[in-house]
Amino acid sequence: MADLHILRHHTLGLQAARKLAFQWAEQVEKDFSMTCTYEEGKSTDEVCFVRTGVEGTLTVTKDRFELKARLGFLVGAFKGRIESEIVKMLDDMLPVAATARPDRVRKKS
Repeated sequence: MADLHILRHHTLGLQAARKLAFQWAEQVEKDFSMTCTYEEGKSTDEVCFVRTGVEGTLTVTKDRFELKARLGFLVGAFKGRIESEIVKMLDDMLPVAATARPDRVRKKS
């Protein structure tokens, strides 16, 4: 098993971040055959995503996106590629002006 932990700070506020997170969920459903559920909260939203070999959450707040995923044994072999695709997708979606500071936290497998 391999874990991914990706953190992006932003200055969008919750409403704009919520819109981007919803777009992200639609994109991963289309591009990666994920099944996503979106749950809105008062100050935090959560996108749960799953497919064979992958499960995780994208937590959305007024100032950050935090993705945590667990990759199964076979999918874990592609961790680097999967991580770079997710990072690129998040970075492309976040406007440069809205990014407070990009952070990527990696957990060891």
